[in-house]
Amino acid sequence: MPKYVIEREIPGAGNLTAEQLKSISQTSCGVLTNMGPQIQWVHSYVTTDKIYCVYIAPNEEMVIEHAKQGGFPANSVSKVSTIIEPTTAE
Repeated sequence: MPKYVIEREIPGAGNLTAEQLKSISQTSCGVLTNMGPQIQWVHSYVTTDKIYCVYIAPNEEMVIEHAKQGGFPANSVSKVSTIIEPTTAE
């Protein structure tokens, strides 16, 4: 199943409290439960003004629908072509 990286522009994201991040996560998980097992949230990276999320989904439309239902921005959605890591150099 394809992987996607979603860029979410959220000014001040790096200053969100643990409670705020928990609330956002609960909202996301609730939407995912309603959408079914085809779409999965792998993890997210929180930076100063953005959150980058990694999802597994059958298509980009499903990722965008998750954002819409959750009230999250999805400023860009990119399908992952390949994953490289240090062992790729071996």
